[in-house]
Amino acid sequence: MDLHELTIAAAQSKLHSGELSAVELTRAVLARIEAVEPRIDAYISVTGDTALEMAAAADARLARGEGAPLTGIPLGVKDLICTAGIPTTCASRILENFVPPYDATVIQRLKAQDAVLVGKLNMDEFAMGSTTEHSAFKVTRNPWNRDRIPGGSSGGSAAAVAAGMCLGALGSDTGGSIRQPASHCGVVGLKPSYGRVSRYGLVAFASSLDQIGPLTRSVTDCAILFEAIAGYDPSDSTSVNRPVPDSLSALADGVDLRGVRVGLPLEYHRVDGLDPDVAAATSAAAETLTELGAVCVEVSLPHTPYAVAAYYVIAPSEASSNLARYDGVKYGHRDTTKTGLMEMYRGTRSTGFGAEVQRRIILGTYSLSSGYYDAYYGKASQVRTLIRRDFEAAFEQCDVLLAPVAPTPAGRIGESVDDPLAMYLSDIFTLSANLAGIPGISIPCGLSKEGLPIGLQLMAAPFEEARLLTTARAFEQATHHHEARPAV
Repeated sequence: MDLHELTIAAAQSKLHSGELSAVELTRAVLARIEAVEPRIDAYISVTGDTALEMAAAADARLARGEGAPLTGIPLGVKDLICTAGIPTTCASRILENFVPPYDATVIQRLKAQDAVLVGKLNMDEFAMGSTTEHSAFKVTRNPWNRDRIPGGSSGGSAAAVAAGMCLGALGSDTGGSIRQPASHCGVVGLKPSYGRVSRYGLVAFASSLDQIGPLTRSVTDCAILFEAIAGYDPSDSTSVNRPVPDSLSALADGVDLRGVRVGLPLEYHRVDGLDPDVAAATSAAAETLTELGAVCVEVSLPHTPYAVAAYYVIAPSEASSNLARYDGVKYGHRDTTKTGLMEMYRGTRSTGFGAEVQRRIILGTYSLSSGYYDAYYGKASQVRTLIRRDFEAAFEQCDVLLAPVAPTPAGRIGESVDDPLAMYLSDIFTLSANLAGIPGISIPCGLSKEGLPIGLQLMAAPFEEARLLTTARAFEQATHHHEARPAV
């Protein structure tokens, strides 16, 4: 096996035993990036020199016998997470030359373990999109089929992990932006509970929905990376002060699903437009869990049909407010051809933001405007409460929920660019978890007839990530879907 194909857990074992050095592993990953990146376009920036310096520091720590779980592990970071001294662009012209003076909390926690950061990953601009075609700089391609999207908005993160251009990555999930690209690229992606992982240093899209999470090649790797970044942070007012479960110990001890109740939401499994291959793979996954001792029960989430409409009022509204700061005055891009203040504002935002970001700002500004706030944002917030109550009722009947991640496998590049509604509807199975603040995970569960990955989504009650990870690991151990790799 080539070094870039190692899982985090396998690399960790080799690093701590002295069989492998962090510099050696990092050089292998950087070589893989050099070989594959021109065909995938997953990275906005590659920080090779910095990565090798970090790897040397990791080797010194390992030599002292002080290694942490991620010491020497090469990771990628979605380019909306602030990294001191390294550009953080959000894949937008308006932040093209922005270099943060500080690290996000999750980056601080990775550096505290001497993890190695190899670069910043491509995304839909300001995380607004489901295809990674809305980056201002490049279109990321799916390693399984370069004519297909990798999903979004964390498409660069998922594609890089799938193609072996890092051993794991951080993404962000506002309406499915970790889980959906994980599904399309055949990797594992976890959206933690809202408040579980600090958002300090995450460039905000929709502040009540955003959450940072890991993308990896296995459930165990996902647990390692999750435990490294999770936990209370006083710098984030939405961070929840409660212990992070030791899910790794539970995985190591072996997983027993006997008696675990798996809920099958009627509204997720009987929906128009659900691809037959996705439906078959999801049904087969439920049967596998049943064979492992779980009990499948039907549940209802009756307000699911209103989730997309509610989400696409709330998220753009919060985006309109968050993105108001990009005006060409304080930092970022400025249109210097204009002389008047208002003209400069208009020119800066018209040339700095792409079409999809502008569309969502307009939607959000309208929803928040005088005379329409109660009719749109207010009503959407009420629907959000109903959706949260649906999940609370469902988790009285079951321990985890099982559903598809996306209605179809990865679509072709370009087919939804001029049809934003189709792109929005692709999030139908994922965005409810963000509205409710619950955790969700995508794990590989099969391939379509065209050889494209299909992901299985599991969801649990707030702060029950350990339950998700143990259930996902049991499924992973019983199947071989996670072992499939794209031929890049």
